[in-house]
Amino acid sequence: MALRTTVVGSYPVPHWLLGDTSRVTLHDAIMVVLKTQELAGIDVIADGELNRFNPSHPETNGMIDYFVSRMDGIASRFSISDLDKFRADAGLSYRAEPAGIVTTEVGEGTLNLPRDFEFTRSLTSYPLKFTCTGPHMLAKVLTDRHYGNTGELAMAIARVLRRQLERINADVVQLDEANISGHPEDQDWAVPAINHVLEGIRGERAVHVCFGNYGGQSVQKGLWWDLMPFFNQLKANHLVLEFARRGYDELEAFRDLDRRIGLGIGIIDIKDNAVETPDVIAQRIERAAKSLGLDRVQFIHPDCGFWMLQRTVADAKMRSLAAGKKLYEGRR
Repeated sequence: MALRTTVVGSYPVPHWLLGDTSRVTLHDAIMVVLKTQELAGIDVIADGELNRFNPSHPETNGMIDYFVSRMDGIASRFSISDLDKFRADAGLSYRAEPAGIVTTEVGEGTLNLPRDFEFTRSLTSYPLKFTCTGPHMLAKVLTDRHYGNTGELAMAIARVLRRQLERINADVVQLDEANISGHPEDQDWAVPAINHVLEGIRGERAVHVCFGNYGGQSVQKGLWWDLMPFFNQLKANHLVLEFARRGYDELEAFRDLDRRIGLGIGIIDIKDNAVETPDVIAQRIERAAKSLGLDRVQFIHPDCGFWMLQRTVADAKMRSLAAGKKLYEGRR
């Protein structure tokens, strides 16, 4: 399989979208994001996750709030006892308020991911990636006052997501899981929920795992080695992983990855404004290929989404990514 470039998902929000989120304005913003990626030479592009941007919840670019605010059974107005329950959860101490309180059975509500995909699909003929926050991540940020079991909550969310993603005919559908990296002990209940969603995807199935990006900071701590049992159980076609920020010493761990699962290797550091040169990118690709074999490395991409960078920086990094791939291929 030829080596391909892609993005993880998010893109810096164009300033004009901050004051006007109408469908006409959104259309123009997504057109800019798609055309920017096309001109940069990215092989598999995405909508910048602008479909889910809400200026009232800019902290995570819609990664959480877009999903939970639309699902049935999850409240966004909180009582004092709800907040007491939230504050008792040490795992959510980094948040000022709950993402949501689960009060009854979780349902799809007004969530409509197929509409988002079709809106973007009509704007480009390029291979298109659709991204979706995964059930482990969503379950871990919610305060549960109904199920009493995080695994059951994750599976309820997984059922909603699968019914949505089954309708999406994207070239790649990527589940984003930015919490499991610090909590490999969750794998017993995380894997069934994530696989339930993956098995409903029609196109290429990807799982993105990173160590978080909140204000340019890593949120989770851990090692890729510890996640190998988790990775080997996934029904994914390829993984999308952070490496540029962490370095490439941990590549060796992925020699134990099941051969049926391909790898996407983070080549661009999104927590640094410096733009990697094509030569640096070519060197990073070469190191990954020598360590694991080029047949295992299917994608190169940024470590995570671009949304916290300036657009000029993100655009330059994408151009360098594509140029670095060409440089590497020319040296082979």
